[in-house]
Amino acid sequence: MRLVPHRILRFLLPLLLTLCTTVWATLPAFADAPTRLSTFVSQTKGLKAQFTQTVFDRNGRKTQESSGTLFFSRPGKFRWVYQKPYAQLLVGDGKRLWIYDEDLDQVTVRKLDLAIGDSPAALLAGENDIEKRFNLKDAGNKDGLDWVEAAPKSKEGSFEMVLLGFKGDSLQAMELKDNFGQTTLLRFSNLERNPALGSSLFRFTPPKGADVISDK
Repeated sequence: MRLVPHRILRFLLPLLLTLCTTVWATLPAFADAPTRLSTFVSQTKGLKAQFTQTVFDRNGRKTQESSGTLFFSRPGKFRWVYQKPYAQLLVGDGKRLWIYDEDLDQVTVRKLDLAIGDSPAALLAGENDIEKRFNLKDAGNKDGLDWVEAAPKSKEGSFEMVLLGFKGDSLQAMELKDNFGQTTLLRFSNLERNPALGSSLFRFTPPKGADVISDK
């Protein structure tokens, strides 16, 4: 069982790592899309939030739904805890990505840069060059949120576009459309900016007896 396919990991993780640096910048209510995103610069060193993740196929049918808690800390560290429907843990320690499937008692270890790939989003992590990498435009209001569309200028990535939904200056949702026609919707709640996050959150030791698969 794998809740997060690698094609999702290739753009979802670096995007969230990027947003971890920017999500709580204070913006004027009238800011347009390019201004809104380009103003998101290094305002947040860490982030904690609860999330729900829903995956839809190209026909709009729901194929997967999950929820949990995520933690991010710059640079390149995160802990992503899936609690429902199955327990799964993803830990990025800055160099490696650890994926622990509790029901299989299996650990997969990958180099972080290989796990997230060289998508346009990966190039964004920690950079202040959003408009150099993306074509940005307002995407209107839906479900009470103001949406911004970010489409990569490079054609080498694994996704077509990302939609970011804001309420005021707070990120509430992300909708990611990949090149396979699949849509992944993330909704966030109980966001905390710069919480006290212990370094142990971003370390992982495989449980004794677990099967470990590595791409060394």
